Amino acid sequence: MASISTKPALVTLRQLLSELRKQGSSSKLAENQMVQYIFREYRKYQTTDQQLCKAADEMHFRAKSYYDYLHHSRRYKEINAEFKGKGERSVEETARMVGFKMPHEPK
Repeated sequence: MASISTKPALVTLRQLLSELRKQGSSSKLAENQMVQYIFREYRKYQTTDQQLCKAADEMHFRAKSYYDYLHHSRRYKEINAEFKGKGERSVEETARMVGFKMPHEPK
């Protein structure tokens, strides 16, 4: 995952933690096992400036892919919940949905 100090790796780490914070239920992020695993993997694949490591680039790609998966699955759930069909609607409800008002019935 490249060195934690490099800009792309740090940005990806922050994005991952942000998504985990949005999807998680625990109050403390440090107690989350997934966060602990991510930090272990980042530390495991740290490289120095003098060392070229293909595994570090591969792990950065994996981290970015995992962030994309988390982000887009959360967005899918939000959009699906917003626009999910609710079965048959009444004429009044459909009119309100598209911004129309029903004419008043004569008394």
